[in-house]
Amino acid sequence: MSDYNFTFAGAALVARADGSLWWPHERLLCVSDLHLGKSERVARRGGAMLPPYDTEETLSRLKAAIDVTAPATVICLGDSFDDLDAANAVTDDVRATITTLQAGCEWVWIEGNHDPGPVDFGGSHCADLVRGAVIFQHIAETEATRASGEISGHYHPKASLPGIAARACFLITKNRIILPAFGAYTGGLSISNPVFDPWIDEQTRAVLIGKVATPVPANAILKQR
Repeated sequence: MSDYNFTFAGAALVARADGSLWWPHERLLCVSDLHLGKSERVARRGGAMLPPYDTEETLSRLKAAIDVTAPATVICLGDSFDDLDAANAVTDDVRATITTLQAGCEWVWIEGNHDPGPVDFGGSHCADLVRGAVIFQHIAETEATRASGEISGHYHPKASLPGIAARACFLITKNRIILPAFGAYTGGLSISNPVFDPWIDEQTRAVLIGKVATPVPANAILKQR
């Protein structure tokens, strides 16, 4: 099996090898940090000219995940667009693709720091969402949360093992999950960065994604550096 099954806040979840999170009982698929329109935003602000295919590639990967899981609910966990202007600049074809992906399911856009307001697409828009004992929000909190489990994104965690190049990863603690970035052109932040210190202890797992989802104790990764 290429995915990683685990229990979190009393729920049986699946960290999928493609970087999406699947909650079978709720038929809920969650992805974070799509950063749609990143190449357009970079070019608009005078940065490097990136091949303008990131949005299509990201949506293609998202469609593949939806096709496999057939979710009743899809949660996009913030920074779905690289900024609000990027959301407004999407082509009619991209807008049609998003509309097609939304068909037949509840679609939730969580606000991120890159897209802090409602975007002109179908679905609902909110700062966070509580489902059962779990709260979905863009940025992890360092203190106790309003629910027994918190699922967030924002930091684009990545990790590496000896002989293996750095890969995006889930970071899973007793009461928090930080998702990897799902976008095609998104970078990553090593879990050795001090920003992750509040969430790394003896129980924390890093689940590296790629062809297979590979769970490794986070401390074991940090000791090898």
